[in-house]
This record gives sequence, structure tokens and C-alpha cells, in this order.
Amino acid sequence: MDLSLAGKRAVVCGSTQGIGRAAAVELALLGAEITLIARNPDKLREVALALPTASGVKHQWVAADFSNIAAVQEGVRTLTERGRSGGGEYHVLINNTGGPPGGTAIDASPQAFLDAFNAHLIASQLLTQAVVPGMKAVGYGRIINIISTSVKAPIANLGVSNTIRGAVASWAKTLATELAPFGITVNNVLPGYTETERLASLVSTRAAKSGVSQNQIEKELIATIPAGRFGKAEELGAAVAFLASPAAGYINGINLPVDGGRLPTL
Repeated sequence: MDLSLAGKRAVVCGSTQGIGRAAAVELALLGAEITLIARNPDKLREVALALPTASGVKHQWVAADFSNIAAVQEGVRTLTERGRSGGGEYHVLINNTGGPPGGTAIDASPQAFLDAFNAHLIASQLLTQAVVPGMKAVGYGRIINIISTSVKAPIANLGVSNTIRGAVASWAKTLATELAPFGITVNNVLPGYTETERLASLVSTRAAKSGVSQNQIEKELIATIPAGRFGKAEELGAAVAFLASPAAGYINGINLPVDGGRLPTL
């Protein structure tokens, strides 16, 4: 099985923590050169220096806040300039952005939907447009979006997230059809309850609203998972790395749940 990403360059968004960071590590272990994107320059530098490094590989980073489309556009310009100045094409793009705050759909403001749409779909569109020409040129591309199991079964009290994640999934499926003739695949990874800062925040918020302890909330969530535990970020990272590899070249346009069997759908 060909899992090697030696000679490949990957852009990984939201990569200073959680699933994004785990994906960056797994891709680096397969030999890829990583360009990290996130908000905090200090954390980006720290993560870049800690990534596994194959011979001749130099990991890089670009600071951009996905809640600010102008900042994303500036980050895209930086990526494009690096490619033109001799860095080469980008072969892998991992679109990953922190989820919107919890709450019901009916109580969400129009601005909350617009903010999430910009951060999740528009930012991903800009990055994808930046890397696809290079992918077409070399006949190899892997675009992987970290979304949510909510695209198959909406999650209670995540109204804005459910709505926007569904839009991203449909966008990705459309791209998968358009880009397949060029050797580019587009797939979505759907994390279930995973041990990340995002899950800790959701648990804390739910506990505060319900008056129940965080430990009790966690037990209730785990009770819905056949595997009997939360996922680990590195398990999500491994799924991402496989989809990015040559071995996954005929997997295209799918939603891959990594959720311990929690989803009730096929």
C-alpha cells in the first residue's frame, strides 16, 4: 500500500491544536512538507518546529484568522507567492476551522450564520482556488474538509453549525465531481465526539446551562457511542492522512464518519 507523501506539500488549517494539529503530524510522518495555518504566530512556530521532519523537508506556517476574510485573502497571497518563488505546488489541502458557538437555530442571528459561512465555506473556497491550479499541473490533489457528523444527523443545540456544515458538505461533493478528471479528490472527514478543546467547551457550556456536572455530561455523551469512549485527535489525523495518500486515489466525494459508531445512519 502506497502511503508515502514524500515530495508532497500540504497546507493544514486550524493546525495549532486538536484535529488540525494531529493531521499535520500524521502527514509529516508520511513525509510531507507542511504549511500550517492558524491565528496565533507563536503557537504556529512552536508546532512547526515540533513536527516530524523528513530529510530535506522544511515546515512553514502562515498566520491568518478565519473569522476575517481579508486576513484569509492575505494568507492565500502568501501561499501563492511561495509557490511561484520556487516552493512548488501544494498537493494536499486540509480545510479545518473551529466550530461556531452552540445554540438553537431559531435563536441564532443572521450575522451568526454569515460569520460561520465566511469562516467555513468562503475561506475554504479561497484556499481551494489557490491550490487547485498547482494540483492540476501535477495531476495529484487531495482536498480534505474536517466537518462534523451533523451533515448526516444534525446535533442538538448546534443550529448554526449544523446548517453551515451541511453547506460545506454539498460544496465539497460538487467540487469532487468537477475536479476528479484532474487527479484531484475531495472528501470530508466527519469527527464524532473527540477529545479536543472544542468538545471541552461544548461540555462546559452544556453543564453550565443544565446545572449538571461536566462529568455527568461526558458520561451521557459516551453512553451514545458504541465504542464506549471519546475519539482521540490522532485517530482523526490518521483518517485524514490516509485520504491524502496515493492509496486513496479512487476514494472521492465521500463523507467519512470517524465517530466510534455513534451515527445511526448508514
